[in-house]
Amino acid sequence: MKKNFLFATIIILQIQFAAAQKIMPLTTPEAAGFSTERLQRLDREMNDWAKKEWMQGGVALIIRNGKIAYYKAAGVNDLDTKSALQKDAIFRIASQTKAITSVAMMMLFEEGKFQLDDAVSKYIPAFKKQQVLDKFEAADTTYTTVPAKGEITIRQLFTHTSGLGYAQIGSKEANAIYAKSKLTAGIGVQDDKLLDAMNRLAKLPLMHQPGEKWTYGLNSDLLGCLVEVISGMSLNDFFRTKIFQPLGMNDTYFFIPQEKANRLVNLYREDSTGHLVKAEGNMLNGPTISNYPLLNSTYYSGGAGLSSTIYDYGIFLQMLLNNGMYNGKRLLSRNSVRIMTMNQMGDVVFRGDDKFGLGFQIVTDKSSGRTPAQSGTYSWGGAFATSYWVDPKEKMVLLFYRQLQGSTHGDVVEKFRALVYGAIND
Repeated sequence: MKKNFLFATIIILQIQFAAAQKIMPLTTPEAAGFSTERLQRLDREMNDWAKKEWMQGGVALIIRNGKIAYYKAAGVNDLDTKSALQKDAIFRIASQTKAITSVAMMMLFEEGKFQLDDAVSKYIPAFKKQQVLDKFEAADTTYTTVPAKGEITIRQLFTHTSGLGYAQIGSKEANAIYAKSKLTAGIGVQDDKLLDAMNRLAKLPLMHQPGEKWTYGLNSDLLGCLVEVISGMSLNDFFRTKIFQPLGMNDTYFFIPQEKANRLVNLYREDSTGHLVKAEGNMLNGPTISNYPLLNSTYYSGGAGLSSTIYDYGIFLQMLLNNGMYNGKRLLSRNSVRIMTMNQMGDVVFRGDDKFGLGFQIVTDKSSGRTPAQSGTYSWGGAFATSYWVDPKEKMVLLFYRQLQGSTHGDVVEKFRALVYGAIND
């Protein structure tokens, strides 16, 4: 009898624990530790930003203690028709893809498929005996090189300290050198294969010696290629079956299906007068068109390829805040999340006193005085004006999505964050 009672108690606790891992439906702000009155400031500001055309529209999601405190859209999706922006709209999340690629790799790490300090060449041999850029001649894009002092490692890919640069959006040297080998930032690629592109990348010089600097580059695209090589699955299939389906991320895609195409948010840019116009062509210093998420391809960019809803990505971040678990499904162990969200670059300089983990910018004790975010907060964003933060000490996930190609009003992101932290009321 006692054994049956104990067993039943354990089952009930397990069910309660599993349920606690899931984002709870929209509740009163007070139930999540916020002030309703203070969150109304966010309503006013978001509507004002849209009215001033600092954005055509935006969506915000705030989750605290597993409860949704705020989930609203403001402004429009189309400035011509004035159609309202819906909060379940699908956004191009660009570099927010990187965190999902990092999780995929760490899932393989937990399976014992690789070690963080393994040389990349162990899995893609073309990366053996690389060269480092020495002198570059801008006039004809010729260059000289010196041998790399060591091989690039998987950990360096996670931390962007490998020396790989970015195509299209990187330095003038990287842009020119990579363009000659038909390398891109990974968006809208049609006639190429990921492994072929990464093998071409391997033949090109690193921008600096491995481990010496932080340089934003094609590191996560290479990590995505490693997922494919190590798992034997396409990155699309791995994401879908190992991450999206278990978490219930039903609106996250490399290429949006036709039945959901009308939910893709219009992409805008500022014209010479500061007014917003639809962005068409010449994206990211290249010919990519703005409807690339609707074009089918088998090239899956682990650095920039995904589109998603703010709610789907909120689920993904809540999983990380839950130490790798969501709704009873464990994707990562708590120790894997721990090492992903701590300084992994040592004394290498990043941005001020912030550091970089395995795919995230990390607020440190030294830098926390410059922001409302507590130390240990991890974050990143996307090139088309999407941002997210996870603050473990506040048990909070906050996301703010717009859809702009460049903006002179980037400070609204920090204003958004200040408004959110200023509304905490417990």
